[in-house]
Amino acid sequence: MAANPRDQLTGAQGTRPPRPATEAPSYPPTGSPSHAPVGEDVVDGVPWRSEGHGTATSAVTAGEVGGHAGTANTRMSANTPVSAFAPMAAIGAMAASMAPAPVPLPETAGPLDTPQPLKSHGCWYPSVDPSGRHVAFICDRGGVPQLWTGPVGGHEIHLLDSDPHPVKEVAWSPDGRWIAYTTAPGGGEHTRVLCVRPDGTGRRILAGAEPGSSAYLGCWQHDGAGVAVTVAEPVLAPNEAETEERPAFTEPGLADPQTYTERRPAGWAARDGRAVLLGGPHYGDAGPAARVREVPEGEDDGTALDPLPADTSPGPGPGRGSGRGTSSAGPSQSPSQSTSQSQSQSPDGASAESVSADDEVSRDARGTDAHHGKTSRDAPERTAGGGLAAYLVDPLGVAAPALLAVERGAATLRVCDISRDGRLALLRRGPRGRREALVVRTTDLRTTFALPVADGDPWIGRFSPDSTTLWLRSDAFREFAALFAVRLGPGGEQLGLAVAAEREDCGLELLALGHDGRTAALAWNVRGASELEVTAVTSASGGDAQVGSRQRVSLPHEVVTRIPRVGGRAGLVLALSGSQRRPGVWWFSDGTARRTEWSSRDEDAVPPGRPPVRPVPLRLAARDGLPLNGWYYRAPGRGPGVPAPCVVHLHGGPEEQERPVFNPLYHELLGRGLDVFAPDVRGSSGHGRSFVDADLGTGRFAAIEDVADCAAHVVVAGLADPRRLAVMGRSYGGYLVMASLVWHPDLFRTGVAACGMSDFATFYAGTEPWIAESAAHKYGHPEHDRELLHALSPMTRVDALRVPLLAVHGEHDTNVPLGESEQFVRAARERGLTAEVLMLRDEGHDFLRADSRRIFRRTAADWMQRHIAG
Repeated sequence: MAANPRDQLTGAQGTRPPRPATEAPSYPPTGSPSHAPVGEDVVDGVPWRSEGHGTATSAVTAGEVGGHAGTANTRMSANTPVSAFAPMAAIGAMAASMAPAPVPLPETAGPLDTPQPLKSHGCWYPSVDPSGRHVAFICDRGGVPQLWTGPVGGHEIHLLDSDPHPVKEVAWSPDGRWIAYTTAPGGGEHTRVLCVRPDGTGRRILAGAEPGSSAYLGCWQHDGAGVAVTVAEPVLAPNEAETEERPAFTEPGLADPQTYTERRPAGWAARDGRAVLLGGPHYGDAGPAARVREVPEGEDDGTALDPLPADTSPGPGPGRGSGRGTSSAGPSQSPSQSTSQSQSQSPDGASAESVSADDEVSRDARGTDAHHGKTSRDAPERTAGGGLAAYLVDPLGVAAPALLAVERGAATLRVCDISRDGRLALLRRGPRGRREALVVRTTDLRTTFALPVADGDPWIGRFSPDSTTLWLRSDAFREFAALFAVRLGPGGEQLGLAVAAEREDCGLELLALGHDGRTAALAWNVRGASELEVTAVTSASGGDAQVGSRQRVSLPHEVVTRIPRVGGRAGLVLALSGSQRRPGVWWFSDGTARRTEWSSRDEDAVPPGRPPVRPVPLRLAARDGLPLNGWYYRAPGRGPGVPAPCVVHLHGGPEEQERPVFNPLYHELLGRGLDVFAPDVRGSSGHGRSFVDADLGTGRFAAIEDVADCAAHVVVAGLADPRRLAVMGRSYGGYLVMASLVWHPDLFRTGVAACGMSDFATFYAGTEPWIAESAAHKYGHPEHDRELLHALSPMTRVDALRVPLLAVHGEHDTNVPLGESEQFVRAARERGLTAEVLMLRDEGHDFLRADSRRIFRRTAADWMQRHIAG
């Protein structure tokens, strides 16, 4: 294994190549794959030639990084649109301060056929090469999630990056020349985007190398010339220079109070937790009316966006005003009735004063003249603070990064697709519960279309090859997400909007389209399990977009987690997970499901002698009548009708969902003779958008009551012993653990809280700015909702705590800082209670290393067994 390059990345910034300006050369660099015969410039069976830059095994030279267009080593492609790398002079200063520059790294590719790999491993997040014969994927067979490649139909695998930094995302370039991926150094929340050749050479950081910065992947340009990345710039203290490249601290801990969302609309904090859709002008407007660009009469260029009247009548049921935007057809029409109106969603009566700048992709998107700095509406002034910027980056660093979008005080910003001609980009932005899809013109960064979209998978849609149709997964105007077809004009403006595929009682969870744009795969979330359909799609070039008959695909696992390939040589490629097996990659070439040979076998999921437990669904009603769901795991060997010690396990999010997939933690608890009940309390996804919104404001008190109602249900059903109940959870689930122990001090015998928030005030003071921005929309504003957040904080009621507590936290967690666990445990000890903190080294908010996960689940199981098994 090569030396760990961490020191050179964080300590030797003077050796970095100069940061390129955000101005592009006349022609963007690219290199189309050469059709070399087998044996000539072949990488893992995929022919390619590094044109003008040596062979596949050549070392990366300094000239390849930060080079200049027009040199002999640069080959241009006539197929790459110039607009994709067009400069944006009006915001060049901002772009230059955040623009990433490639950093070459030592090669760390491992040998083929790693000796004695762990049998009990998982493979996930696959990305298929253009030939359809090879897959890049994440695998933890070496004890940490790392980047591997392997053939779809063979067994020989290749470790491409042996560094110990966990890998989180993978994307193979459309031309087959590069594999881009995201890593989390030290397991923390700050991530980097890297790329590497398929043979393991040419490894380099594309974004996120600067201390204090963070970056994550977007999509590849369709010819492979560039990859989109999103960069979070370090937060700057007041009066600091924009070019400062280090994180700064502010008082009282908030990077910028105006970074967070504006004051909650009237009635937000008073929500009682009932699952009804929110009315038009209340929570979650799709986007400020300031996005609308006012054009004098007679001068409309076809791209102006017009505001629409909103349906402000609150009430349950799909199709009503949801508070997340209105249909372009007007409040009295459904999306399927929309025809040729070039209108987009605007907020329901939002005034300039109520518009938050962090609800926009950029000031240009709100109607700013890029050359004169004029806005169509007055906007509140913002102070300097952290932000997100999306760029199109040349992996070789020859062309300067091209800015696609920028947002101050941002929660999320991801480039999901770029049209084949390079004129349009599809962005996903916004905080939790208020996600939006935006179509942005790359030539001037104008937003031409916006639509609310669902939380969950960030890859929300794609353009058709001719750019006349945008296929989008969205829950606008409805309870459950569906497939939308957006008809686009030449400038990216909306000409029509229709629901192309929907199901009445479940939502579209994953959407994937084939490279030819003619086939789509749709994964529906049906009460936690997946149902997969494949269908033919037709773009709107000859009229309205069409979806053919949908064919059901039989699955060997319960849950589809990713669809990297639809059609081609390998057919359908899926990442699957289930209750009886580890996550793996499967392919369907002739309608038959085949497990890739390098994925774990079913019999290797657990050690011999104790097979995994298949959960059974439970349904119950909360005390206010709201239907709740969950999965119950019965410890093996226990007869029916015998009440058991039971652990109520609470997932994070709160928008996550409990799924019937194999969980080693549950397997460990079941092996100790403990039952597990894993419910979805209000705020969870998978049960409709109104259920997700049911915990807003004071509705979070009702979510805490849901935990008690779930415990009461399994007791009344005769499954659990009321004297031997425990509660456990991670992230938001960890918060619910601490809240349940102080709101219901006599219900549980003990609790295990992993990475949970104990005080919202200290959480907001210590978390990452973009996480705080997103959290403010879900939990409440740290200033305007201070009283509500104080009342919801477990530390406020810690005097009521009466039982032992184990807190578990990652050393490098900057999502929910370690101090959240430490202060709660300290308070418990001061009150004479048994309380401990287990801190996991080199871990962040997610425990990614196999050793850490093993320590966590065994320590937690020991704790539970000691307090409730006897």
